Amino acid sequence: MTLLPETARQIDTRVAQAQADGHTPSLVLGVVRDGTLAHVAVAGEDPHPDVDLQYRVGSISKTMTATLIMQLRDAGRLALDDRLEQHLPGTGVGDLTLRQLLGHASGMQREPEGDWWERAAGVDLTTLLADVGADKIAYPPHRAYHYSNLAYGLLGGLLERLTGTPWADLLDERILTPLGLRRTTYAATEPYARGYVVHPWHGTLREEPRTDTGAMAPAGQLWSTIEDLGRWAAFLADPDPSVLAAETLTEMCAPVVISDLDSWTGGHGLGLELYRDGERVYVGHGGSMPGYVAALVVHRPTRTAVVAFANSYGFPITGLGRQLLTTVLDAEPAFPQPWRPATAAPDAESAELTGRWWWMGTSLDLTWNAGDLVAHVRGEGVSRFTAEGTDRWRGRSGPENGEVLSVLRDDSGRAAAVDIATFVFTRSPDEVP
Repeated sequence: MTLLPETARQIDTRVAQAQADGHTPSLVLGVVRDGTLAHVAVAGEDPHPDVDLQYRVGSISKTMTATLIMQLRDAGRLALDDRLEQHLPGTGVGDLTLRQLLGHASGMQREPEGDWWERAAGVDLTTLLADVGADKIAYPPHRAYHYSNLAYGLLGGLLERLTGTPWADLLDERILTPLGLRRTTYAATEPYARGYVVHPWHGTLREEPRTDTGAMAPAGQLWSTIEDLGRWAAFLADPDPSVLAAETLTEMCAPVVISDLDSWTGGHGLGLELYRDGERVYVGHGGSMPGYVAALVVHRPTRTAVVAFANSYGFPITGLGRQLLTTVLDAEPAFPQPWRPATAAPDAESAELTGRWWWMGTSLDLTWNAGDLVAHVRGEGVSRFTAEGTDRWRGRSGPENGEVLSVLRDDSGRAAAVDIATFVFTRSPDEVP
């Protein structure tokens, strides 16, 4: 699926202008729609970008680390509210929970001790843990959003200790190989773009080191291409169930903490950043390492995403990615899914429940769809109910998610009312149950 010519021209122009204004040696941006790379825009010649050129993804690595944690949760190996101490003992911050660490709600300081880890050779896990104590907690959990790279170093250590497999090997086994991310690697693999700091006054380039960050690798080590990162974006929009269940990924996209309490424009889920743009919410992550920046922004309802790389530190790439995702969605709204007739009629008991019901002048319309009851409540949205037993249905989505719909029958066995969480709906607006 490709973009319309006018949309593509807008994207190309904005990318070219951003590269010129932002003084980055090279910039590549991809638009993903329905699981495929629909358009690629490039600018700059140092080096000339293409879909197979590696850049460093930086903190986008955290989205994969979080996915590994969620895989183990789904397998019953851990729980999100487990204390860190249960799986990685002796750190001095062991009362923090995995949920708090994943969502940057733990109050832990941002960086480990020592030289700035993004430019210095990394230490092993034992050395990293030796410097982690209670003094690394700046304030109590959930008091505020505070981004922590150190938290993800600890989560990577937990993965290694719990599985007996180094983080990089676990990542390759459980995510990279199953999804075919052949050009996403631990270390730079040719062809790759060199990363730079651009001098602010005379525009010369200083090449930055490409460090092995050791035990901090789960926070930002990886390298990838626009093609591979596009595949990862497609996964975040519509996951492969052999890698992660769809409901688990949806759970990762729910806020753990709001990062902007004044306007609620941003937050953080379980390893994923959340961005609000008008009535849309995007998920993804930004990334930076010395000489590199990266962006991953996904609109899950329309399976549309923008991924981008630049090879100069400080270039505002995440903002650009969000703006251009909005451009695509505004210019080319998702095509409505066609209505299709039901292939089979409901059974008699289900059919009897369909139609309009009333409570306190509020209407409830029940329809039948693929074996479920779908409840349309005026002013409150749509909920889907799945049969759980005779005359008992459980809400699986919408405002009644988790609630029970019970059928109340009269002496003749006729369905006289439906009870949703003690709200009793009858067939007539004048009838009092």
